[in-house]
Order: sequence, then C-alpha cells, then structure tokens
Amino acid sequence: MIANTDEKNLDNVIDEMVDAVEKSKDEIFTISEGARKEHELLLRELQMTIEKVHSFIEGGDQLERKVQLSKQRLSQVNKYFDRYSEDEIKEVYENTHGLQTQLAMMRTEEKNLRQKRDELERRLINLDHTIERAEGLAGKVSVVLNYLNDDFRKVNDMLTEAQEKEAFGLKIIEAQEEERRKISREIHDGPAQMLANILLRSEIVDRTFRSGRPEEALLEIKSVRKMIRSSLYEVRRIIYDLRPMALDDLGLIPTLTKYLSTTEDYNNVEIEFSTFGEESRLNSKYEVAFFRLIQEGVQNAIKHAEPTLIKVKLEIHKQCLNVSIQDNGKGFDPAIKREKSFGLIGMKERVEMFDGTLQIDSAIGRGTTIRIQVPYV
Repeated sequence: MIANTDEKNLDNVIDEMVDAVEKSKDEIFTISEGARKEHELLLRELQMTIEKVHSFIEGGDQLERKVQLSKQRLSQVNKYFDRYSEDEIKEVYENTHGLQTQLAMMRTEEKNLRQKRDELERRLINLDHTIERAEGLAGKVSVVLNYLNDDFRKVNDMLTEAQEKEAFGLKIIEAQEEERRKISREIHDGPAQMLANILLRSEIVDRTFRSGRPEEALLEIKSVRKMIRSSLYEVRRIIYDLRPMALDDLGLIPTLTKYLSTTEDYNNVEIEFSTFGEESRLNSKYEVAFFRLIQEGVQNAIKHAEPTLIKVKLEIHKQCLNVSIQDNGKGFDPAIKREKSFGLIGMKERVEMFDGTLQIDSAIGRGTTIRIQVPYV
C-alpha cells in the first residue's frame, strides 16, 4: 500500500515536471522565433547598409576626381592670375571649396555607414549565438521530456526493487545531459565560433578584392584557410569523443592504443598498455563494451586516485576476455560503501550484461586493481 502511494506521488511529481518543462520549451521557442525575426530584419538592414556604403564609396571616388580637376584648375588660375577676370577667379575658388566641402560630408556619411554596418554585423553574431543556445536548450528540453515520459516512468517501476538502481538511473540521465551540455558548449565555443569568424573574414576578402587590393585579399584567404583547418580538427575531435571511428575501422587494440596515448599526454600520467592472446577483431558489441570499460576505469583512476602510473592489460582468449586496470594511486577501503560511485556501478552493470564478473582489490595507500572477466561466445 505504501509502495503504491509512493508511486502515485512520484507520478504526480513527474506530471508536474512534464508540465513545467513543456511550458519552458514553449518559452524557449518564443525566444528563438523572436530572435529569428529580428535576425531577418537586421540582415535586410545590413544588406541595405552595405549597398549604401558601396554607393558612397563610388560617389566619393568620383567626387574626389572632380576635386582633383578643380584643384588643377585653381592651380592654373593662381599661376596665370593676370589672365583671368575677377569673376572667373571667384568662380574657380568657390567651385573648388564647394566640391571639397561636399567630399568631406560624403566621407563623413560613409564613415557613419561603415560604423553602422559593423554594429549590425556584431548584433547579428550575438543573435546567431542566441538562436544557437535556444536551439540547444530546446533539444535538451526535448530529451528531458522523453526521459520524463518514458524512461523516467520505467525507473518508477523499479523503485520498489532497489534504491541503488534508482540512483543509478538518475545519474545516467544526469551524465547524458552533462555530456550533451559539454558537446553543445564545445561546438559553440569551437566550430560555431570559427564558422562565424570565417563568414565575416570571407566578406572582408570580398571587399578587399573588390577595392583592388589582391595581395591583402590573398593574405586573408590564407588566414581563413587556417581557421577552416582548425574548425575541422575540432569537429573530428568531438566526433572521436562521442565514438572513435577507429573502433569500427581498425578494431579494439589500435583504438585503445591511441586513446590511452592521448590520455597519457593530456593528463600527465604514465599509462602502460599490454595485450596477450589473439589480436583478431572481436564482435562489435564486445569491442564497444571493453573500450568503454577501460575508458571508465582509467578515467576513474585519474579523477579519484591521483596516480602517477596506470597499467592496463587486455587478454583475448577463444572463450573469454580479461582486463585488469591497476593504478598506484591513493586507493580506498572497498568495505566502506561510497556514495555516488556511479562509475563503478556503471562498469558492473555493463559487465553483468555479458554475464561477466568484476572484482575490485584496493586499500588505502596501496592503489587499486580492477579485474574483469567476460565469457566470449
């Protein structure tokens, strides 16, 4: 009876959360649509301003040529002063002065238009960021709604069976959301920013080339090319973090070798990797599972144990697969139940899916060794 009451109460809480999240999603959509409309208006205004700038540049260049001709006329009048009447001299002076005044006003207006154009471009970039963040938030909210409506209710059915399962299920959701936030942040701060800069620099290249400065345009193109290479590198790094393509192309051992080498360099810790047995390709599900198990074990050691050396050993036999992950870190007492040890819980869950076993040998000050054995069929 108490369990049923708890389930009903949790269902009510979930319903309220769903309603609140859906309202938040509608608000995000409204913000996103408003930003898009403003973006369209600013884009049209920017195009008109750019056209005006070009028009003033051309008009100013034409007027400047007239000023030069008028100055030449004035110089001739000054040189042969006695050949011209007073009215002719006055007319030349006034005409030159008028053209110079008109040119100064036109250049001032051109400067103001350039400043307006630059301000519009900055506002467009900010709006692009706002739209990207709104889209990212909308996607995350959709994920949350899916979890609330589907997976979260399944967790509700499991509450009466195990409290640890509940905590683990919640942590999975949090970890997935955190991973999505990380990816969104990496894309926004990396490739998205670079692409926005590339767009602006390409416009600079266009204007520089049109203004008759091909050497400067070539330098800008080289700079843009360098930014494109950096953006491509960032995209490939993010894709590798999601799922190394080498795992599908090359297999488990080459992918682990590269991953552990990169992890060693990035975290300033020595990692020894050794393999025994047959180095043939494994079934895809085993390659993915063991890559994630070793990845989680190594990251747990780096995060919690503060080691200077991690030894990873992989044994591939015809009927079983064995892994050991040993570190010389500070260790812990396995008899003391630690809260929020979701990394180890996740590893146990994954090993149990393959009917395998996971053993942990650790003591304070003696480091930690994780041993995994999985039957290979």
